[in-house]
Amino acid sequence: MDAVAGLLDGPRAREAFLLRSTMDPPWSLRIADEAPLTVLAMVRGEAWVLPDDGEAVALHGGDVAIFRGPEPYTVSHDPATAPQVLIGPGQVCEVLAPGGEDLVESMGCGIRTWGNAGADGATEMLTGTYQLDGEVSQRLLRALPTLLVLSADALNSPVIPLLADEIVKDEPGQEAVLDRLLDLLLIAVLRAWFARPEAGAPEWYRAYRDPVVGRALRLMHHNPAHPWTIAELASETGMSRAALARRFNDLVGEPPMSFLTGWRIALAADLLLEPGATIGSVADRVGYGSPFALSTAFKRIRGVSPQQHRAAARATASEATAQASG
Repeated sequence: MDAVAGLLDGPRAREAFLLRSTMDPPWSLRIADEAPLTVLAMVRGEAWVLPDDGEAVALHGGDVAIFRGPEPYTVSHDPATAPQVLIGPGQVCEVLAPGGEDLVESMGCGIRTWGNAGADGATEMLTGTYQLDGEVSQRLLRALPTLLVLSADALNSPVIPLLADEIVKDEPGQEAVLDRLLDLLLIAVLRAWFARPEAGAPEWYRAYRDPVVGRALRLMHHNPAHPWTIAELASETGMSRAALARRFNDLVGEPPMSFLTGWRIALAADLLLEPGATIGSVADRVGYGSPFALSTAFKRIRGVSPQQHRAAARATASEATAQASG
């Protein structure tokens, strides 16, 4: 599993919140749902994104914006338009100003479609929200800006029109189809973004291009349960142990074994949240010989035990569910 695959093995879309919005001006939406990651794809028309701590950015047909939560932001047909509706945790809508009530009441415009313009407004947007944060993804997500925007030309992906076609269908297995399309769109955006010099990709992400260090990274990413040693990694990459350690540290910013430990613990943090997972079963999957060994390493790096991590994550999920149902 490589770095981008790791992103989607954590907050991978599982019955993600997906919505098609069709809007006619004037409209303005205040988004404060605290979602860890949101993808907004423009099908047609124009919109403005107004982050609280940055400049307004215009979006046009084919553009994609990614929001890294939980910071709020506003999406509007015009930056001067005051928000009419607040969208809070659980995608609960609240009227903010006169003119907003009609917008809320007209939410239902068909399958997964919402807006003030019926089925076909001047602006059509697709929104996909990843509801849960994953530990595996953190090394990549921390490298993303709060707001990332790619133009249609920079992205050059066929996924947006395909997602637009599929989001209004009500077929067997449609939720799974939409989840995978959302993942594909996110992968396309991340690949295009991190290929840019100004993106500030993590050192280990850039190191994937190195023929030696990239090989070592792939070995550890794809098989974290293997008892890797510097000697074996050096043999696999055709270098001496000292040369590999030096080159790895120069490109990634930490020694190979330190990187491997961080990767294993990140995986363990995510696997511990799976139904039926035990510390012993997770230890086997991430390369620790016993539950005690995993617990010791986990607490040293995370500052909490695996049990405490799991309890805290479940409490957060329960709170999010209660907010959504309330």
